[in-house]
Amino acid sequence: MKQVWDVIVLGAGAAGLMCALTAGQRGKRVLVLEKSNKVGKKILMSGGGRCNFTNLYTESDNFLSNNPHFCKSAISRYTQWDFIELVNRHRIPYHEKALGQLFCDNSSKDILAALLDECETSNVTIKTLADIDTVEKSSHFKLTGSIEEKTVTLKCDALIVATGGLSIPSLGGSDFGYQIAKQFGHLVLPLRAGLVPFTFTDGFKLLSEKLSGSSVPTSVTVDDKTFNENILFSHRGLSGPAILQISSYWHEGETISIDILPALDAFQYLQDEKQKQPKLLLRNILSQQLPRKLVLELEQLWWSKEKEKTLAQMNDSLLSTLAKQLNSWQLKPAGTEGYRTAEVTLGGIDTNELSSKTMMSNKIDQLYFIGEVIDVTGHLGGFNFQWAWSSGYAAGLAI
Repeated sequence: MKQVWDVIVLGAGAAGLMCALTAGQRGKRVLVLEKSNKVGKKILMSGGGRCNFTNLYTESDNFLSNNPHFCKSAISRYTQWDFIELVNRHRIPYHEKALGQLFCDNSSKDILAALLDECETSNVTIKTLADIDTVEKSSHFKLTGSIEEKTVTLKCDALIVATGGLSIPSLGGSDFGYQIAKQFGHLVLPLRAGLVPFTFTDGFKLLSEKLSGSSVPTSVTVDDKTFNENILFSHRGLSGPAILQISSYWHEGETISIDILPALDAFQYLQDEKQKQPKLLLRNILSQQLPRKLVLELEQLWWSKEKEKTLAQMNDSLLSTLAKQLNSWQLKPAGTEGYRTAEVTLGGIDTNELSSKTMMSNKIDQLYFIGEVIDVTGHLGGFNFQWAWSSGYAAGLAI
């Protein structure tokens, strides 16, 4: 294997492969180094094995960052339509799910195969089981470490850090990219798990265990951020799209508000039903809108003393109190499941120290950071993959 390269990419995930193929298409001699035994592990497991590879409605509002404007240049220069064109060119069948999410019809393997095919066509070299120990910079970058347990010293003109974040360490998540950034004087903003289920230690944990597997359409809010999607009760607490989304905005100690009747003004609904069906029990009325299993648990929690009263026997004050709980159930998570199950890592390399056009460091010439390692995090629904494609393309085009 050659020791001197135009470009070395650390990490063979979505961003790294996109950067490599883009640079390779421009005639650069590119080497991709992957620490684990297989490339694209996150691609393969994403979307339940079907890879939610982008979103039709990608825009800057779908991303969290200390600098919300940073992502705009990259996502406007390589858009969701550009990646869809690549998918179509490789004849990968796909479909749209809710909210513009695009998934493979068959398997995530189709997306990875397309990227690897593009890399091969562009003469990109990819090596797995590559463990880099040190990175130095003089007139060029010098990397020392091992590849398949053989000691190597490599040199390159441009170094791309696409090592991802701390999420899902079983798939190779590590802090190596942050270490490199700090080594070269970059600020790494505080890191935490994002797109991750909540855990509970209070009485709600027992309730969620009883309801494990039940899914309910909701509106979930923390501070001034709201998501209208399903929640899923689990043995450890709460999951589901709405919970994963709101987890990226939640901070320890905060209370979340869950509207389990998001399409209704609960008090108006209960008053109307009281007029129409005064002899019915509240659990029978609510079971028309919610899973009966959930209603019976809420009955024990909120109106156990009045559970055998008809609607006619329940005064408006009680109905008003219950309605507020239905439209704004206040819960305080103990924490999250952490990086073990988190889909992304929030925070990362300060974007104020990078070029938004090229992803190159403002401190070190020809040092680039792309993908999850940067302080840019997408919502659930294909946005993090789109950030990988867009940031990888931006760097690959600039090298």
